[in-house]
Amino acid sequence: MDKQILIEKINQLRKERQALILAHNYVASEIQEIADFCGDSLELSIKAAAADAKMLIVCGVRFMAETAKILSPDATVVMVRSDAGCPMADMVDPDELKAYKAANPDTLLIAYVNTTAEVKALVDICCTSGNAEKIVSSIPADRKIMFLPDRNLGANLINKLNRPMELWHGCCPVHDAVTVEMITDMRKKYPDAQILVHPECRPEVVSAADQALSTGAMLNYVTASEHDEFTVGTESGILYRMMLANPEKKFHLLQPEILCTDMKKLTLADVERALRTGKDEVILPQDMINSAEGAIRRMLDVK
Repeated sequence: MDKQILIEKINQLRKERQALILAHNYVASEIQEIADFCGDSLELSIKAAAADAKMLIVCGVRFMAETAKILSPDATVVMVRSDAGCPMADMVDPDELKAYKAANPDTLLIAYVNTTAEVKALVDICCTSGNAEKIVSSIPADRKIMFLPDRNLGANLINKLNRPMELWHGCCPVHDAVTVEMITDMRKKYPDAQILVHPECRPEVVSAADQALSTGAMLNYVTASEHDEFTVGTESGILYRMMLANPEKKFHLLQPEILCTDMKKLTLADVERALRTGKDEVILPQDMINSAEGAIRRMLDVK
């Protein structure tokens, strides 16, 4: 179907359904163009918590749609693609986590928001890459912490805050594949460019970069910075908003292969179908919603 016709259908349907379209920074630019709101995981969580729409169309991966449902339980929350998952979220087996909790009752569990609803229902508090430092810093120094599932984000927090934590055996395969050699090569190619990476990258990569920032923080940093050239070491979808907000600045991808294949599954046609059919609605047990909401609300309440 022609792109303009699809957009017209989407605009008509969103009015009829009283729907809000939420898009993550990593999805295709054509979806970000028509979304009511674009953001990173923290920004989408805040938007979902404040939403009064009857329907939320989540253009992202499953854990994002589940988070939207947890924070806006009265809304109809629809995934644009039911097969868009997150490998890192799947690296926490709920039964394994239950066993850990039973064996370590005094350990506080901090879960990155990139986790399933079932896992969120088992932990004490959530965090995102944008507020993880603030969340960890809010925990009393004498409390033992298990940080899950991203060992890289956790290790970078340990290094930055000098705060011991246990780390789960998970990672984002996309960011974990970024290497110091990539940074070295790009510094030679673009010596005047500042190099920005995501804190899901390995600690040695973070040390070699100029800044390690969440996608939302990257956007703010680039806009406020006096620098006019940047090499970006996160998923390529972020470039759409960076270039839109800063047309006079230059951007390079650290590697073209830094792609989240799950995020890139989503198309405009999928958004139209989700609005039209309401298929792939997120349904969660009420007790799971209640428990998971507590962990997310505690995150949002930390000042």
